[in-house]
Amino acid sequence: MTAAFSDLAGFRNLLATQPARDTAAIAAAGARNGQLTKPPAALGRLEDLAIWYAGWRGTDRPTVAAPQVIVFAGNHGVAAQGVSAFPPEVTAQMVLNFEHGGAAINQLARTFGAKLDVHALSLDRPTADFTQGPAMREDELCEALLTGWNAVDETTDVLVTGEMGIGNTTSAAALATALFGGDAGAWTGRGTGVDDEGLATKTRVVAEGVARHGGKGDGLETLRRLGGRELAGMVGAIARARSLRIPVLLDGFICCAAAACLEKTVAGALDHCVASHLSAEGAHGPMLEALGKEPLLSLGLRLGEASGAALSLGVLKAAVACLSGMATFAEAGVSDS
Repeated sequence: MTAAFSDLAGFRNLLATQPARDTAAIAAAGARNGQLTKPPAALGRLEDLAIWYAGWRGTDRPTVAAPQVIVFAGNHGVAAQGVSAFPPEVTAQMVLNFEHGGAAINQLARTFGAKLDVHALSLDRPTADFTQGPAMREDELCEALLTGWNAVDETTDVLVTGEMGIGNTTSAAALATALFGGDAGAWTGRGTGVDDEGLATKTRVVAEGVARHGGKGDGLETLRRLGGRELAGMVGAIARARSLRIPVLLDGFICCAAAACLEKTVAGALDHCVASHLSAEGAHGPMLEALGKEPLLSLGLRLGEASGAALSLGVLKAAVACLSGMATFAEAGVSDS
């Protein structure tokens, strides 16, 4: 199979030529929604969600029949500085748990009828410590982006991306600080549950990384310098979904930090994405505000591994089922006046 791109310039060119939503399908779905057997706007955000989905699927009566969840795993060199409550070995252990069906995401994917794929990205080669230099070379970043790009099943009709990687909330906080500005402490949380000393270390590491790499380029260059392979995998998958007009449900803080690298490279790159939930990580709310995304759910989740986005598949399925399956007033023989 010919690679879709071989360098960051090629990936940027793809981002600049991505398809837009189908305005005719949006208009038709809105018209159909206005004739369904219910009072206007009685289903609240479910109506907006279904019409948004219809616009990307190109039909006024869409279905959600083939969801795909992809979890990417990677290791971070910066973890050696003690920024996590768990050792890096946990990443590989959790990948095995995913593969054996024992994680939360396995149960959620099964519950909502989603295909689950797991991609471990060079776990034996952690990224470089970004306080000392860029986390990845360009070829390493492109390799991870391509893994994500190629991981998307072309037959899927909604995509969920997630991550596993000890140290990746540190990477996400550094990306958020570099992309959106502000103090490192405002974007840095406890992640896996570090104590006060660990949080202070983590905040220092984020500040050092941003001081070294911030303002050196667009979102993709920032990802190269401060990100991780699993974050890049999600970026590649989210971009590929756009090329196929596949809507995406964004997971928590780490997933949104990765996605923000796309938005900061090409404005509007996340128009095919919805924020699935507001996580318990304190900086997630400000990040969603910066991205202009209103979360569907708020349940205090902070697990990662695509769990919140997988859970929101139920909401999306319900919204689409109502738009496509409900009768119109004319079909039901009911007066709308």
